[in-house]
Amino acid sequence: MTFKFAKLNLFVFSLIFAGFTMVGCVSVHTAETRSSASEGGKHQTIQNTNRIRLEHVAINVENPELMAKWYCENLGMKIIRQGHAPVNMRFISDAGANMMLEIYHNPAGAVPDYATMDPLTLHIAFMVDDVKEMCRKLVAAGASVASEVSVTDSGDELAMLRDPWGVPIQILKRANPMLSQQGDFADVISGKLL
Repeated sequence: MTFKFAKLNLFVFSLIFAGFTMVGCVSVHTAETRSSASEGGKHQTIQNTNRIRLEHVAINVENPELMAKWYCENLGMKIIRQGHAPVNMRFISDAGANMMLEIYHNPAGAVPDYATMDPLTLHIAFMVDDVKEMCRKLVAAGASVASEVSVTDSGDELAMLRDPWGVPIQILKRANPMLSQQGDFADVISGKLL
C-alpha cells in the first residue's frame, strides 16, 4: 500500500511540477512576443527581442579610396556608404549584403604594418567557387601569394594572399559551407546583384 501511495505522490508531484514549468514557459513566451493584426485580419507573432547581428569589421588603412575600388573591382564588393577627408571611410558590402567591411584612414590611429603581419593574426576571408581561379585573378590584379592553395583535414580548400596594400585575404571553398553564399560572382561582376 505504501508503494502505491508513494507512486501516486510522485505522479501528482510530477503533474504539479509540469504545470509550473508550462506556466513559466507560457509566461516567458508571452513576455517575449505579442500578437499583431496584419493585412487581411490575420494575426502574426512579433518578437520583442533585441536582435543582434554582426554588421561590419573596420580596419585602418593608408588609402581607403583605392582599396575600396580594388575590392569592388576584384572581389565583387559594393560601396554602401562613404565619407570625406581626412578619414575617407568606405563601407563595402559583399554580394549578398550579408556583412560589411569598413576601411578608413584615421590619422589619430596608427595604420598597422599589414605587409609584415602574420596572416594568422588578421585576415579577411572570402568564400568562392574556384579557389585557384580566384587566386590567379587576384594576383593578376596586384595581390601577392602568402601561402599556396591547400586542403585541410576537413576538406576545405584555402589560400592566403595579400592585397596590394599588404592586408591578408584568405580565399576559400568550404567542403561543408558554414554560411550561405548568396548570388554568384559572375552576377556580382556584371552588376546583376545589389
